[in-house]
Amino acid sequence: MTREPRVSCVFICHDGAGEILLARRSAGARDEPGTWDTGAGALEFGETFEAAVTREVKEEYATEPREITLLGVRNVVRAEPPSHWVAVIFAVLVDRGAVAIGEPHKFDELGWFRPGALPSPLHSQLQPTIDLFQDAH
Repeated sequence: MTREPRVSCVFICHDGAGEILLARRSAGARDEPGTWDTGAGALEFGETFEAAVTREVKEEYATEPREITLLGVRNVVRAEPPSHWVAVIFAVLVDRGAVAIGEPHKFDELGWFRPGALPSPLHSQLQPTIDLFQDAH
């Protein structure tokens, strides 16, 4: 376990018409398999936030972002597994027809949902991201 915080770019993809994209975490996911979550990825050295989000959206959902908007920043400290992340959270407009699972070892299903009608179970860190998205939209 590292004793220093890491930076994660968290993104909530949406279609611009009120629905958000969630992925169900597969058995190969790093944590909380079987839960529904947005996308995220660690910021790499020298990378801009927008470049990290673009890279991760391509990797996870096999599509290009149309628009990236900063929503906010959260401090995420978890006991199990022990971790400390600074989560920089973005809304990402995508073409819902172009979205596909890009990392089947991490996700086994994608779905489009209204923020008030989400599937379950949800990832333990998802609700604050949904709250930021709803505050901005």
